[in-house]
Amino acid sequence: MAKLKSLLALFTLFTILVACSARKTPSTTPRTSTIIAKKTFGNFSGHVCDAERYSQLGMEIKDFAFCDSSLSYQVRVKDLIDRMTLEEKVRQLGDTAYGVPRLGLPLYEWWSEALHGVADVGQEGSKATYFDDIVPGATSFPNVINTVASFNETLWKAIGEVVSNEARAMYNLGHAGLTFWSPNINVVRDPRWGRTLETPGEDPYVVGVYAYSYVRGLQDIEGTENITDLNTRPLKVGACCKHYAAYDLDMWLGANRRTFDARVHQQDMVETFQRPFEMCVKEGDVASVMCSFNEIDGIPACADRNLLTDTFRGEWNLHGYIVSDCDSVKVMFKNEQWLHDTPEEAVSQALNAGLDLDCGFYYKNYTGNAVLQGKVRESTIDNALTNLYTVLMRLGWFDGNKKLEALGKSDICSKENIELATDAARQGIVLLKNANNSLPLNPDKHKTIAVVGPHANATEIMIGNYAGNPCKYTSPINGLSNYAKVEFHRGCGDVACKNESMIYQTMEAAKNADATIVLVGLALEFEREEHDRTDLLLPGYQHQLIEQVSKLSKGPTIVVVMSGGVVDLSHAKHSNDTQAIIWAGYPGQEGGQAIADVIFGKHNPGGRLPLTWYPANYTDMLPMTSMQLRPDDALGFPGRTYKFYNGSTVFPFGHGLSYTKFAYNLKKASRKVDIKLNKFQHCRDLNYTAGMFKPSCPAVKVEDMHCDEHIEFEVEIQNKGKMDGTETVIVYSVPPENIEGVHIKQVVAFKSVFIRAKETATVKFVLNVCQSFFVVNYNAYKLLPSGGHTVMIGDKVLSFPVQIKIKDH
Repeated sequence: MAKLKSLLALFTLFTILVACSARKTPSTTPRTSTIIAKKTFGNFSGHVCDAERYSQLGMEIKDFAFCDSSLSYQVRVKDLIDRMTLEEKVRQLGDTAYGVPRLGLPLYEWWSEALHGVADVGQEGSKATYFDDIVPGATSFPNVINTVASFNETLWKAIGEVVSNEARAMYNLGHAGLTFWSPNINVVRDPRWGRTLETPGEDPYVVGVYAYSYVRGLQDIEGTENITDLNTRPLKVGACCKHYAAYDLDMWLGANRRTFDARVHQQDMVETFQRPFEMCVKEGDVASVMCSFNEIDGIPACADRNLLTDTFRGEWNLHGYIVSDCDSVKVMFKNEQWLHDTPEEAVSQALNAGLDLDCGFYYKNYTGNAVLQGKVRESTIDNALTNLYTVLMRLGWFDGNKKLEALGKSDICSKENIELATDAARQGIVLLKNANNSLPLNPDKHKTIAVVGPHANATEIMIGNYAGNPCKYTSPINGLSNYAKVEFHRGCGDVACKNESMIYQTMEAAKNADATIVLVGLALEFEREEHDRTDLLLPGYQHQLIEQVSKLSKGPTIVVVMSGGVVDLSHAKHSNDTQAIIWAGYPGQEGGQAIADVIFGKHNPGGRLPLTWYPANYTDMLPMTSMQLRPDDALGFPGRTYKFYNGSTVFPFGHGLSYTKFAYNLKKASRKVDIKLNKFQHCRDLNYTAGMFKPSCPAVKVEDMHCDEHIEFEVEIQNKGKMDGTETVIVYSVPPENIEGVHIKQVVAFKSVFIRAKETATVKFVLNVCQSFFVVNYNAYKLLPSGGHTVMIGDKVLSFPVQIKIKDH
């Protein structure tokens, strides 16, 4: 009883402090107040509307309608907001929502991260997630760029399910929040971008499928996935698709994301930058989206009503909240000096545009004055709070969720979770070269191996960024030691490899080993948030390390590259001294075991590159600040991403080898679609190459169609080799020839298929005609062209024509 009285006294004191602080003229609210509050009360777990909890606070729960579970969420949220003063409302608009002690509403931290595992990333004092002796770590999966290389959406969802189970378990233990600002679904436009490792690659469709698959894994609770009222659909945790929009530059030769104005053609906005976000909202039912720092055509993304309210809520019907990238509202005032606003005007612009939550302090500091100055309505704040508290209702923060309350410490870093992390790393590894079938190595033949290079004993480097404490590490040396005797030499002092004096030792080791494995690549000092690259080369003397070791190696030389972004490996690709190349990305806590399993054939690689690997001189062709995707012959610019790039590659998008051989056979396919327009549908024009045939009805707007036409086909795939393996089937559509300014090809479907040696599998694809064969014209219309399209599987492994005939009414 004495302890309870002490807690009540502290709670009362905090109430007084909050009330006094709310009456002050807004200035700068220090993070220290948050830290004091959290040290006093800790991370809140359990649920708000607990009768015993209210009794301990000296309150009657029946006095608060927002705790009456018989009422609708809409009624309850309105009751909660209506009870707050303006000052109390304003104090809920930051990533640290201070709560309202007089209503029994506790502090809530919105900021947690779960990019590839539960992470303790965030500003000190305002992050909900932390590790200690009770929860020392969480499963650290491969970075997103690795996971996407599997082209396995079942795996993507499974990882989301494990991450959210661990997150919910940590919440139950008071070590995490319920809202996680992940995944990052920005398309990789330029290979120099430092955050490439966090993303699902360069294809907007693949990025979108990853987005909704991972979000569904994070959010869905079994049995409630298909509830029709999405404003009441329960959530395991709340995911967040970020950063919207046209954000893919951090810090490059003086240009930085806080002042960068992305000048984007609307054609590219529709076709590339917005598509993954639309899929995330419509098909993933994501609980939140985050707007980015940058301006787009002169308007900050977080103050653009067209992007936020009109698009997210109007066109795409978001059921959730919109949050800023951290301090974006402050950046609008301090860095961008947009419209030369005062702080009150900056917060008003963002609120009126539809930004609900400020990761930062500008909303909490200046919104009160903005209302008094008549720059924003209090009802606009009410709308923002409605979006926020409705999500917290769906998460069970008010009422709890009995299905999830049993999750605890045993669900974190379990044997099953660690094995999934290992399998994810294996599935994401891409075999780029395998001359003379040098891989896999044979443990009976390759008994002694030289393991050299700056990443040979990698641990922390393998988990990349936005990571927490992993359950454990399995380094490449650890993994390879399970198969052979290892002689280890770094060859470089560190990843920068600025000194070549250590290379001699690796050369001597290679002379005597049955095989040599060279582990090279990048690290967060070269590619990360706030740091873009200026070239596509391996750092320092790493190239020389590969060249000199491979020349003297007694056995085969295998190069393993750890990186998120692409590197020019042209020399190793063409060298007869380098037998094999593997891209391992940043493979997570079990990366070393996964690499070893691939090298020694326990796992047959099936990964494919989610990025185009350009030659090094690509970076000389156009500055990173140019947002252009399509080629420009006048500038000598060959375009960006496989969809538009017309130059030579080191390795193309979708490239990846296997230890076995697969043969394809088209069993059956529908090849013709006839579309007759009604009186409300009209033919649209397209630009064709001069002198080429032009259909009488060139195209129709996709939004004018019912879009219920489909193309179906079946592909028979035979594993003709001696090893079981996974074949990654990537399907592209190619538009009719001679339409100007459209993509070369685009991914429209993919499947990862496991086939045992000498066996055959049949894979069926059903393609929606509107979604698979559309183009985006210069005016940013999505059009379905008439004429001869092509369905292509892989890199021209198999293809067949599809004739789409559009008849005018």
